[in-house]
Amino acid sequence: MKSITTLDLQYAHRFYGFKGEAQYLHGHTGILTIEVEDSVNEGVNMVFPCNEIKKIAWETLKNFDHSLILRQDDPLLPAILDVYEKQGIKNGTPTNTMKGCAFKTDLATAYPDCRLVVTKETMTVEGMIKIVYELLKDKLNISKITFTSGVNAASEEFKPSETKDRCPLCGILMNEKGVCPKCGYKK
Repeated sequence: MKSITTLDLQYAHRFYGFKGEAQYLHGHTGILTIEVEDSVNEGVNMVFPCNEIKKIAWETLKNFDHSLILRQDDPLLPAILDVYEKQGIKNGTPTNTMKGCAFKTDLATAYPDCRLVVTKETMTVEGMIKIVYELLKDKLNISKITFTSGVNAASEEFKPSETKDRCPLCGILMNEKGVCPKCGYKK
């Protein structure tokens, strides 16, 4: 069985080197759907609480919300960083409260202080799915990710790697010591 949640992401990007409208800097509202598969946890009668899926995913993925996403070889990147430096916002400001955890993978690097994600490949809907899966595959038993952005959409199915140990009282993941971080239940 599956538990499914969605997240909305507002972002700007462009397809550097693309011949068409998408070569210009533009923005989107993206909708990310994450499907988590496992057995139904008998204690709470669900696979995984959707609000917890969202919480786990959002901790990292909020780096993509209200951010600029550019490919690492895009000549706009140094220009943007120069403008941010001159404005005094490259290293963040007190009003920058949407910061997620910084990350660096083979596909993308997040710079939360300046609301920037730098990608290896052009950030298409397919590219976003690859990045999201890489970031969350060890945290959730993801069986499917769908991402829509404007009129574009893509979806990919995954084989969940293992059953995750979940609390029988509230359904969330047990920590490495066998204790529920939410309600304190001990295994």
